[in-house]
Amino acid sequence: MKKQDYLGKKIRHLDIKAMDIRPLVDQFREMAFQARNVARAADIYNQMLAEKDCAIFLCLAGSIFSAGLKQVVIDLVNHNMVDVIVSTGAIMVDQDFFEGLGFHHYHGSCRADDDRLMKMQIDRIYDTYIDEDDLRVCDLTVKKIADQLPPGAYSSRQFLNTMGRYLLDHKPEIRSVLGACHRKGVPVFVPAFSDSSAGFGLVFHQDQRGSGDRVRIDSVQDFLELTRIKIHSPETGLLMIGGGVPKNFAQDTPVAAEILGKTVSMHKYAVQITVADERDGGLSGSTLKEAHSWGKVEADQEMMVFSEATLAFPLIAGYAYHSGAWKTRDEMRLGQFLEEKNNG
Repeated sequence: MKKQDYLGKKIRHLDIKAMDIRPLVDQFREMAFQARNVARAADIYNQMLAEKDCAIFLCLAGSIFSAGLKQVVIDLVNHNMVDVIVSTGAIMVDQDFFEGLGFHHYHGSCRADDDRLMKMQIDRIYDTYIDEDDLRVCDLTVKKIADQLPPGAYSSRQFLNTMGRYLLDHKPEIRSVLGACHRKGVPVFVPAFSDSSAGFGLVFHQDQRGSGDRVRIDSVQDFLELTRIKIHSPETGLLMIGGGVPKNFAQDTPVAAEILGKTVSMHKYAVQITVADERDGGLSGSTLKEAHSWGKVEADQEMMVFSEATLAFPLIAGYAYHSGAWKTRDEMRLGQFLEEKNNG
């Protein structure tokens, strides 16, 4: 088989607008185990949307856009169903920005011959494929963006906003999360920014600049800006896919605000979709109930859904979309708020 034989069938992104799944989730409510938890999580997300002054943090981890969930997040952004995104670098750069440039993820097999794939420059993400040659273009595009910026320290939000603008300027016909967030003023944070294709591009950028002026990413500024959003918002809710750095950065903002001498509430609402386990001290930073002991999450409106994200996330997001509480929400445009705060 030739390379093009492996890269033939593109991943299609799921559209929650195409079907009203509320009757299914409503039946889940009368069941048990994770079915009932999904229904409860959908209700909590609806409550976040119904509370107009509640800023909603969407935290993303795992290879979810390569799996077909990108359009779900685009719809949440476009319909004012999320106000802040905190993500891994792989999702926002290797998957969203990558596809925004016109590249694709493809159907593959978890039983493939990985040595053969490596020799053909095909990268495997479980049962999907990605062309390594296309990823190199993504790397170099990040370098190109960095080369064109004034030297200095940037939060990942500032750099990602520039990447979103780049996509709208050069590929306006292609849907992307970064492009949608740039239009809607939704800030996107990637605290571990170098752990992605962006890292390769910035390494190239900094190596070429040598000891001279260059673009740098300041993860502490990320944390400060996230904390400023928490201080600014009367209430906050968390919708978390997976765990890791995005979950912890978002959860930690009430504690950071307290250290800054500000009185804020814990996150009022929290939903996490995960397949991790807490018994070994893992679960990417504890259950939501455990987080309450740290002063991060309120104990009343939280739900752990132990399910794989490609199954549970569309159900929760689709239920909320078709329920329509988002129709009375206004754009918060927290990206503009942060720019004014930084310049003030």
